Amino acid sequence: MAKKAVNLSVDAALLAKAKAARLNLSALLEDALSRQLRAEEERRWRQENGAAIEAANGFAQEHGIFGADLRSF
Repeated sequence: MAKKAVNLSVDAALLAKAKAARLNLSALLEDALSRQLRAEEERRWRQENGAAIEAANGFAQEHGIFGADLRSF
């Protein structure tokens, strides 16, 4: 994957601590962005599909789950 240089503003004391701890800021940012983007995608998916999920759950509550009478557990 191609990398792109960016400029960021970071609290000076926080940056000094990160450098002292020898943290890889690029890797930390990529990880944080990936996690945040996944969370946002999940939130949007739930929002977009919430009505369909509720409808399916309502149908299952009213009519039962297909094959439930065949279960042995």
